[in-house]
Amino acid sequence: MPLEVQWMDIKVKLFATLRDGRGKEIDLKLEDGTDAQKVIEVLNIQEEDVAILLINGRHGTLDRKLADRDTVSIFPAVGGG
Repeated sequence: MPLEVQWMDIKVKLFATLRDGRGKEIDLKLEDGTDAQKVIEVLNIQEEDVAILLINGRHGTLDRKLADRDTVSIFPAVGGG
């Protein structure tokens, strides 16, 4: 008997140039146990374009497992001077 896949709802907030063609907030439905790396893959964001990653307002890493209703905020490197 196959196991039923469990899903979780994740809110993604994008900032600055990462919003281009994607929008400001995105709701994703991902398989339970997915990590933050999968979020950037699904959104077609290159790993090197991620300068800051927050999970529920706290520092996160791409290998961090997500939980239902987590909020992932992704910031690109900001240039200027």
